Amino acid sequence: MRKRIMLVDDSRVVYIQMKQLLAESSYEIAEYCSSGEEALEKYATVRPDLVTMDIIMPGMDGLETARILKNEHPEAKIIMLSSLAYADTYKEADAIGAKAFIAKPLNPDDVLQTLDKVLHG
Repeated sequence: MRKRIMLVDDSRVVYIQMKQLLAESSYEIAEYCSSGEEALEKYATVRPDLVTMDIIMPGMDGLETARILKNEHPEAKIIMLSSLAYADTYKEADAIGAKAFIAKPLNPDDVLQTLDKVLHG
């Protein structure tokens, strides 16, 4: 059975890249949310194995969304996915409880290795 991912990113380009990248893998996009607010609404219904979360989005940013999601669902496994690959951003994501950080632009090998690491230790 494929592992289910909730992709939270306002970029359709990232959605298409991830869909193509995961096509031949043991992962699938169970839900695509283009905003943090949408992700918070849908998480409890979708119950994904993993959430990938962009940081810069209209409305609520990904760090705030991740903070709220972890407070409401401590079991949520979140990977931050962003072009904001700075030490302070990594530190804040870690403090929130994100399991990993993937820098954009996406490298297919890095993405798959990170997904495996977070889900399987």
